[in-house]
Amino acid sequence: MINGKKVIAIIPARGGSKRLPRKNILSLGNKPLIAWTIEAAKNSKYIDNVFVSTDDQEIADIACEFGANVPELRPSELSSDVAKTQTVLLYVLNKFGKDADIVILLQPTSPFRNEEHIDEALELFIKKGAYSIISVTPCEHPPLWANILPEDDSMKDFIRKNLNSVRSQDLGEFYRLNGAIYIYNVRELIQAGSMENTARTYAYKMESKCSIDIDNQIDFDMAEFFFDKKTQKTN
Repeated sequence: MINGKKVIAIIPARGGSKRLPRKNILSLGNKPLIAWTIEAAKNSKYIDNVFVSTDDQEIADIACEFGANVPELRPSELSSDVAKTQTVLLYVLNKFGKDADIVILLQPTSPFRNEEHIDEALELFIKKGAYSIISVTPCEHPPLWANILPEDDSMKDFIRKNLNSVRSQDLGEFYRLNGAIYIYNVRELIQAGSMENTARTYAYKMESKCSIDIDNQIDFDMAEFFFDKKTQKTN
């Protein structure tokens, strides 16, 4: 609990990943990828219960092994490529989490988000009286230098005219979503039926080195590189 409010964590872990098959249970640092998130949630000072929502029995068994609550296998209609995280979150809340005050959604693909990040984000949620908190990280490059390309790949209008004389260091700091932490007021979320941002949605800033979000093999290779580098420093 935090400030007298019950907190639950929901970890969505579908079995049918296509870009990186079985990514949620690939071994990173001698434990399944999903275990990093389960352990971070269980080590939080404030989280009262950790749920894993999955359609896959192997993922469910691993999640239970690491101490998560898996009350059922997710219905098939919530396990397709087009099923939205919002739909899964609201389903789990309505079925198993109506007595909670705060829900934190933790993607299993963010292994370097830890209990300190979780607790700081929950403390920010209380401090701000927020509807939601969403984690962000600084952009590697200003997004204003990006654009779509026409069919002939011409670069003529790639850089917007008002930016041609602007130095990147003068643009200010841009942030992007990193997919690591989403926190919501349960009552307000169920009432709204939407994870859409409001004026009471606030950013929790995380360092880039903690913000790897594994979606494909390159992301996973990068996570292994940083894990090995960190391990070497501590040995």
